[in-house]
Amino acid sequence: MAADIRLLDQAFDPGAALAAFADAHQRAGGVTSFLGQVRGGDDVEALDLQHYAPLTLPGMEALGEEVLARWPLDGVLIWHRVGEMLPGDSIVLVAAAARHRRDAFEAADYAMDHLKSQSWFWKREKRAGQWHWIEPRVQDHADLARWNDPPEA
Repeated sequence: MAADIRLLDQAFDPGAALAAFADAHQRAGGVTSFLGQVRGGDDVEALDLQHYAPLTLPGMEALGEEVLARWPLDGVLIWHRVGEMLPGDSIVLVAAAARHRRDAFEAADYAMDHLKSQSWFWKREKRAGQWHWIEPRVQDHADLARWNDPPEA
């Protein structure tokens, strides 16, 4: 099992990252991924992600280890950008490689729910030349809470 966890302050190529991840895990029966990008439209001019360095990367690494412990994976990838980004720029890439597709889907979903609601990032959007802080939505917290429910029999 391998974790590729990166906190990036520069743009990355999600296609190349995913291709390299899949190539490194050729024994996996399934590789699933999620790419988050800065939303275009809605008058969004830019997105800025700030973080607290002593917690961010260690927290992301702990999340990666938690994901690897919870599902039988061949590998997990969690890359997250910080700094100012423009519409269309990639923010986050999460991927999971597993023998079976369901494990890969659930692991990537779990990682994203935790990054979205329990992250070490502060997010603000620029609209009409003004910056506005963004808080997690109610749905983000509900998505996270579903992982605490016991599995159905």
